[in-house]
Amino acid sequence: MKASQFFISTFKEAPADAEVVSHKLMMRAGLIKRLGAGIYNYMPMGLRVIRKVEAIVREEMNRAGAVEITMPVVQPAELWQETGRFEKMGPELLRIQDRHGRDFVIQPTSEEVVTDIARQELRSHKQLPKNLYQIQTKFRDERRPRFGLMRGREFTMKDAYSFDKSRDAAQVSYQNMRQAYQQIFDRFGLRYRAVRADSGAIGGDLSEEFQVIAATGEDAIVYCPDSDYAANLEKAEALAPTGTRPAASLPMSQVATPGKSTCPDVAELLGVPLSTTVKSLVLATDELDDKGIVVKSQVWLLLLRGDHDMNEIKVGKVPGLDAGFRFATQAEIESHFGCKPGYLGPLNLLQPVNLVVDRDVAIMADWICGANAEGFHMIGVNWGRDLPEPSVVADLRNVVAGDLSPDGKGQLAIERGIEVGHVFYLGDKYSKAMNATFLAENGKPAFFEMGCYGIGITRLPAAAIEQNHDERGIIWPDAIAPFTVVLCPIGMARSEAVQASASALYDALLALGVDVILDDRDERLGAMLADWELIGVPHRVVISDRGLKEGTVEYQHRRDTEATKVAQDGILAHLKGRLGL
Repeated sequence: MKASQFFISTFKEAPADAEVVSHKLMMRAGLIKRLGAGIYNYMPMGLRVIRKVEAIVREEMNRAGAVEITMPVVQPAELWQETGRFEKMGPELLRIQDRHGRDFVIQPTSEEVVTDIARQELRSHKQLPKNLYQIQTKFRDERRPRFGLMRGREFTMKDAYSFDKSRDAAQVSYQNMRQAYQQIFDRFGLRYRAVRADSGAIGGDLSEEFQVIAATGEDAIVYCPDSDYAANLEKAEALAPTGTRPAASLPMSQVATPGKSTCPDVAELLGVPLSTTVKSLVLATDELDDKGIVVKSQVWLLLLRGDHDMNEIKVGKVPGLDAGFRFATQAEIESHFGCKPGYLGPLNLLQPVNLVVDRDVAIMADWICGANAEGFHMIGVNWGRDLPEPSVVADLRNVVAGDLSPDGKGQLAIERGIEVGHVFYLGDKYSKAMNATFLAENGKPAFFEMGCYGIGITRLPAAAIEQNHDERGIIWPDAIAPFTVVLCPIGMARSEAVQASASALYDALLALGVDVILDDRDERLGAMLADWELIGVPHRVVISDRGLKEGTVEYQHRRDTEATKVAQDGILAHLKGRLGL
């Protein structure tokens, strides 16, 4: 490709609404153009990156035995009503009607449609296993689209769906996809981790996210540097503390803490470690009648150490809270505790509550909590002496760096990541809801065991940029760069020697199958180099009259701080070596 024939549009400044690095650089480099909130045109330079991502994904999916299909962007609401997601999914599901008043959705995912295909086409166990995938446009009506392609409303996704005859067979399909994902992300040339993820209401342990490591990532990734343990923050287990609870050494007493309503403020006032304080979190559960009207509510008190944070996923697995919970209202809190939030604790309650204690709190002695009186806290509180031993003890908190790894092989560390892929065992959730069956080996109908596997095609380039950039612009890995090599001839229009050398190298690289662009725009060298550093092409060759007179050209990798002089007759071999050809 020659630059004069291509579409290059770069800008010195990013738009004011661009918040993260990837959004700023993709706009400045002319990869995307905003059309509306969370909706972008993919410009030629950006589309080349997306097509390379798609090609790698397609090759590895095909190699893993998945079969490509395409399902419509606009889908009949009837299928979504079968699973109940038409009502349950909320405002992120964009619902529309045609001219006849029939309901449709703009697909955010395609479990319903692919299950409908399976129930019509896969009639016997002899046709299983099957894995169907697509690379298709999706739409989720995000309330606050932001960060460019990181959290847009319209995006491209690869979604695959496996169909098996048993749970054991489905696990084989799951592991097959997991291995394919590892090969895909290895080929992208990005630093990533496969982390255990929570399976939500579906249950089971077969759920993993693929996270690209980046300081600006929205997700916290927990891992052990000394083992292969990795999980997202929601999933990571905080191990039960070892050892026994210390004996009580202080009498319980009430102290004045005027205006100090948080654990850090109380610890500072009293001159004690934050880890000696206990925070009280008040939740509520509702019992509904068949019309959805609340007929009974229960109040729950959760106790966590003052320096720990509640993990809502873990709390949602506590018996009694696993059917759903909410934070208690002010009225509910005052009727049970006789006090407003900030000074709450498990002592001197007006009405009984369901008490759930975090593992760390269960072995604490001489701890500090609210006195259920505004402006006061209790110190020297001890289990067994001042209140009954806790009957419900659970892992309720987020892990922190330095906690012991659940696999017993070291301490945990935490880094940030961007989710770009997810493999998930679905079981029969959708097949049961849609009565999707096949004829099993025993001659009886059985529900498909399913898995789903997604990769954010258009999110991945943004994640790559968050991981690979500097003050000059993007630094693409070779595999997904819009061009692998850029040739920058100085004064090409005025020098036959420069023109001949550049053209010869360009033709030689094309013959080798290298994705090369020749910048024949006759720009000033400074402007030319600034464009390509911003765009992030990984390999650059500058050809000049001065260099040719010395028999050299200049090679520079995008990560190099300086150019390297290479003999003119050796530059092709040098590039082949750098490109691994």
